[in-house]
Amino acid sequence: MLRISSLKLNLGASAAQVREECRRVLQTTQPFKSFTVVKKAFDTRSRGHGYEIYTIDVEFEAEEQILAAATWPHVEKIKPLPPLSVPRLKTSGLRPLIVGSGPAGMLAGLILAEAGLNPLIIERGRPVAERQRDVKDFWQNRKLNPESNVQFGEGGAGTFSDGKLMTGIKKDAVTAKVFAELVEAGAPEEILWLSKPHLGTDKLAEIVPNIRKKIISLGGEYRFEHKLEGLIVKNGRLTAVRIAGGGKTGELPAENVILAIGHSARDTFEMLFAAGVPLTAKPFSVGVRIEHPQELINRAVHHNLAGHPVLGAADYKLSVHLPNGRSAYTFCMCPGGEVVAAASEPGRLVTNGMSYYARNKVNANSALLVGVDVRDFGDETPLAGMYFQRRLEEMAFRTGGAGYKAPAQKVSDFLAHRPSSGWGSVKPSYSCGTAFACLDDCLPDYVCKTLRLALPELDKKLHGFAFPDAVMTGVETRSSSPLRMIRGETGESPLKGLYPCGEGAGYAGGIVSAAADGVKTALQIIKKLESAA
Repeated sequence: MLRISSLKLNLGASAAQVREECRRVLQTTQPFKSFTVVKKAFDTRSRGHGYEIYTIDVEFEAEEQILAAATWPHVEKIKPLPPLSVPRLKTSGLRPLIVGSGPAGMLAGLILAEAGLNPLIIERGRPVAERQRDVKDFWQNRKLNPESNVQFGEGGAGTFSDGKLMTGIKKDAVTAKVFAELVEAGAPEEILWLSKPHLGTDKLAEIVPNIRKKIISLGGEYRFEHKLEGLIVKNGRLTAVRIAGGGKTGELPAENVILAIGHSARDTFEMLFAAGVPLTAKPFSVGVRIEHPQELINRAVHHNLAGHPVLGAADYKLSVHLPNGRSAYTFCMCPGGEVVAAASEPGRLVTNGMSYYARNKVNANSALLVGVDVRDFGDETPLAGMYFQRRLEEMAFRTGGAGYKAPAQKVSDFLAHRPSSGWGSVKPSYSCGTAFACLDDCLPDYVCKTLRLALPELDKKLHGFAFPDAVMTGVETRSSSPLRMIRGETGESPLKGLYPCGEGAGYAGGIVSAAADGVKTALQIIKKLESAA
């Protein structure tokens, strides 16, 4: 197989034109045995002209001859990536238990089901359809369901997001498995090759139940509205768990438990800490959601190509290190999206961003964050970061009027240290409504000082970022888990039988990386059971 890289074509090139360009650079007229687009990116840096940049894998009958004759500098012979191999086991032991049905829990469950281990997945929240109704009720009527919301329920927090599938982890058989399962469950095939693939909350809500159905068809079981309440430990080994669900609490024998609980399961964090599970506080970031007109972002990124149908809504990723020793950066940017109420606890307010697949809303939004660590939390105990998050969310709730309205401020007013008295050309999209406020009243002084230093610097990198009418809505506190659950090389906690996994355990940072961690954790359990058989 030959890999052709850095293949440049004009925006909007047809499939036939891409194939013809491949033949041209390889100087061959031979028919393709196979033709696979590996990656497609866009380059609009040259004002007035845009390009599509491809990486393509091709097969021919006489590849050695073609490779020897090729004058294109970016062609090489490669070996196809072998598919992930999941051994099928016969075991008479207890079936594995998975706590949580986000990306990590779902993919772990799928792998264990493919291995014939009939996993049980418990989820404190509700299935997607019911969960969507609960979220809508909160956004429209301020009725928060602490067990079924933007954070908790089938699909995890990523279900109400932009559904980005970019990842910093290496592309291998594990990540290929994740993408293949998403496509099989209904994701568009373009996620396999776009350099910045995304699904949107609407696509994810269709995909997640299909993965559940596949797990069940392979022998797995789901129990929704069932919550992990405790661990039963004997001689340093997990022997059972205590689960609340269906109006009662009972013990369930368990030898291998995957904790895929997400970054917001604070009551479960407290239970684990009390049970002696080794945890440690970790750095994360806090700040606000910032909203701009999507058209402004399109022009800043794509210049006079803004609005080209092939390009769609533009995105950005920015960071800056500042003289005060802190850094600020954008995170979870949602082109053509909206800011949503993402609370999971009464009396606490937190924001997040969300987009639909079409990304066709008027505003673009992104988290604008400042890094925080143990020095900022007040103490060094494992749960200190979580309690720090809670304090900020409580202040935001009070600052917004104690009714889930979010405190918000125009960029111009934030920089001038004054509350806003009206909105300009950007209207906030936050789903529970906003209240004019000073963000200094709900964020630490060093965070606000850092944001004020950052805005002009980020504007130099993306013209218009410090747009005076842009809206800042607080607070964003759940950029990642505030703690890490200690685990060894096999993925197992020092508490034997417990496997911390995914974003909530501190080992992932998005849909793909969490799902990949779920796959790897399941494979570790399979390996252990296989060696014991």
